[in-house]
Amino acid sequence: MGNLAILLLSFISILLPSTTQNIERAFLQNDPRMLYSLFPPQSHINISLPEPISFSDQVTNQQAYFLFQKIFSSYTTFEFYSENQPTSVEGKSAIIKTRWSFRDKKNRNQYVFNIFFYLIKQSSQTEGHTGDAWKITEIRAATI
Repeated sequence: MGNLAILLLSFISILLPSTTQNIERAFLQNDPRMLYSLFPPQSHINISLPEPISFSDQVTNQQAYFLFQKIFSSYTTFEFYSENQPTSVEGKSAIIKTRWSFRDKKNRNQYVFNIFFYLIKQSSQTEGHTGDAWKITEIRAATI
């Protein structure tokens, strides 16, 4: 049992950092396409973002893409980074805490959010390859 736990932690430590990096890159480059690739297909994502964005709903992966397309066109990211190591529960789910600093393009006001990304490991199949991938199932933010 101990060897299995070590193997699971090793697997998580390899895949989860790349997912974290992809999330960071999406925000730093204001690119909703990068986030879209992390949303689960044929599933819903819970998104809750405070003022000034003021959005809270359960949306499809396509609706989430359009939401972040609108957000990234209205706000410029100054910084975005993970504040801690991802917390994993039995290797099947994880929580990533991040900090997002951004500016409204219209009025130049600055904001800072703590954003929590809830991820689950899903089996994926791309071009004949089967494997596991981390997918975002929930995004919750709070103003700092």
